[in-house]
Amino acid sequence: MSTATPIRPASDPPSPLVPREWRLRLDPLLVLAALALVVCSCVAIKGSTADDVPGDPLFYVERQIAYGVVGLLLMYAISRLDYSRLRELKYVTYGLLIGSIVLVFGLATATRGSKRWIETPFMNFQPSELGKILLVVALSGFIVDRLRGAGSRQTTARVMLLGLIPTMLVMAQPDLGTSLVYVIGTLALLFVGCAPWRHFATLAVLGAVAIALALVALPAAGVEVLQPYQVDRLTSFLHPSDVSGEEGYQQQQSKIAIGSGEKTGRGVENATQTGLNFLPE
Repeated sequence: MSTATPIRPASDPPSPLVPREWRLRLDPLLVLAALALVVCSCVAIKGSTADDVPGDPLFYVERQIAYGVVGLLLMYAISRLDYSRLRELKYVTYGLLIGSIVLVFGLATATRGSKRWIETPFMNFQPSELGKILLVVALSGFIVDRLRGAGSRQTTARVMLLGLIPTMLVMAQPDLGTSLVYVIGTLALLFVGCAPWRHFATLAVLGAVAIALALVALPAAGVEVLQPYQVDRLTSFLHPSDVSGEEGYQQQQSKIAIGSGEKTGRGVENATQTGLNFLPE
C-alpha cells in the first residue's frame, strides 16, 4: 500500500510587481556606495557652481541633496519588488523606452540645436537618461528568454536591432554621446548573455564600415550623417594635439587642470579652471 504524499498542483506565479515583505533590509555596502556618490557629487558641485547663482553658493548643492534623498527612497522602494519577474514586463519596458524618447521630439524645446529635455514644474527631465536603465531591463528580458539560442545569429541580430532602434532615435535629437552609451550597453548585454566571439568580430567589422560611411564616404557624396560639431569632437578626440581651437577646448582645459594640481592637487576651493570660469557650460 503506497503512502506517498499526493502531488499538489503548482500555484500561479506571483505578479511581477508583488512587493516583498516591508522590512528595512538593504545591502549596507550598496547604501554606503550610494551615499558616497551623493557626497562626492555635492562636493564637486559646490566647487564648480559656487559663483553661478549670486548670493546663494549652495543653490545647486541643495537641489542635489534633494535629488539624492529621492533617489535613495526610490532605491529602497524598488528593492522591495521581485526584480527577477521584471522580464515578464520586457515588452512594456521597451515600449516605455521608445515612447519616452519619441515624446522628446514633440514636447522638448530646442536648446543649442538639440531636443533632449522635457520641462516639468519640478525639474528638467531627459528621457534618454532614464532610457539607459530601461534598455538594460528590456534587453535583459529578451536575452534571458533566448538563453538556449544565445549562440545563434538570429538572437544576436535581434538584440542588436532592438538596441539600435532607440540608439538611432537618440542620435536624431541629436545626442551622439548617449547613443554611443546605448551601443556599448547592448554589446555588454550580449557579452554577458554568452554571445560567441565570432559575432563580436562580425559586429566590429560592421561598425568599422558604418563609421567609414558616416565620416568619409557619405560626406564625400554630399550626405551629412553627423553634425559638424560631432565630427569635430570625434577628430579632436582621436588627434587632440592637432586641434587648438574650440573643438579641443575640453581636452586643453583638462590638461591645464591636471598640470596645475601637480601631485597633491589644489583642493576644491582652489581649483583654477572652475574659479576662473574656464569650464564649458
